Amino acid sequence: MKLGKQRAVLIATAVVLVAGAVTTATAGASTTAAAGEPGAPVTLSTGWTIPWGTSWLPDGSGALVTERDSFKVWRISKDGKDKKELGAVPESQTTGGEGGLMGLAVDPDWATNHYVYVMHTSSEGNRIARMTYDGTSVDGYKVLLKGIKKNKYHNGGRLAFGPDGYLYATTGDAQDKPLAQDEDSLNGKILRLTKDGKPAPGNPFDNYAYSLGHRNPQGIVFDDQGRLWEAELGDAKKDELNLIKAGKNYGWPTCEGTCDVAGMTNPKRTWGVAEASPSGVAVVDGAVYMAALKGKRLWRIPINADSENVGTPKAYYIGEYGRLRSVTTVPGAKELWLSTTNADNNGGQPDGSDTIFRVPIG
Repeated sequence: MKLGKQRAVLIATAVVLVAGAVTTATAGASTTAAAGEPGAPVTLSTGWTIPWGTSWLPDGSGALVTERDSFKVWRISKDGKDKKELGAVPESQTTGGEGGLMGLAVDPDWATNHYVYVMHTSSEGNRIARMTYDGTSVDGYKVLLKGIKKNKYHNGGRLAFGPDGYLYATTGDAQDKPLAQDEDSLNGKILRLTKDGKPAPGNPFDNYAYSLGHRNPQGIVFDDQGRLWEAELGDAKKDELNLIKAGKNYGWPTCEGTCDVAGMTNPKRTWGVAEASPSGVAVVDGAVYMAALKGKRLWRIPINADSENVGTPKAYYIGEYGRLRSVTTVPGAKELWLSTTNADNNGGQPDGSDTIFRVPIG
């Protein structure tokens, strides 16, 4: 081969190699997360209608998911390929707004007792109930706590087990503001109870209440230090991220956002309601992730293991996926599951239009 032809072949080969490298990098960039930040969501599962609560099985093989208005519980495998209906929660009903089948929590000892816990709306109010999931279906419905006042809006509804082994539940003020400041009311609180539905030992008010002064708490999560973070929907001014401590008063309705009132505990971060209207929260890789409904975005808020200070929030996916409801850490991985609820009243999309995404964290 003459030198001119050799040079032409080498140049052509180099162009192909460079083009291939650019193509690969571009494709990888669509899902690869920058260091410490979320990457592009990857569709995990479709065909959902208002998926509200998500809780992982302790073995990490999959998670249980509730649908708010159908009252159904589903199991979805970790890779999203296997989606199975497990049954419906008895005595459930909607409120025509935010009530229905809301949060759930799988018992940390599920391998031996097969218990799962749900919070749902019923005829007399909101309830916390226990059911059995044997790997095939949910049944054995048992009410643990009832009489939590309900309303069209402000029902709270999130459940989570703490590192102390007790069940924590968020309750809204049920559009009756004074209840949030009433120590004897179940509403406008974060509750702490045993697996049998009794007030947990050591609760600060000698009843179910762990903290008070909440308007509509929608997300709770424990970080690696065992601290409890909570996301709360404000009224017309400020949404909140709170660091929850036993016996503290978080202000509602005296305060919305930060205030200077004796006896009230201020939030760690606030947002205008158009930017947030928060729902679920999760912790991964030194940050709280907060899903936003009206804000249609995912917030990342750095937290400090050595102090109670938080860093500057940053928003992702603004307007790209609609209303974001639940965000859940994938066990043993730097990943999140993120769900939409565009099929709810405010989203206006048809049944089956919601999605669960997998989000890599760089």
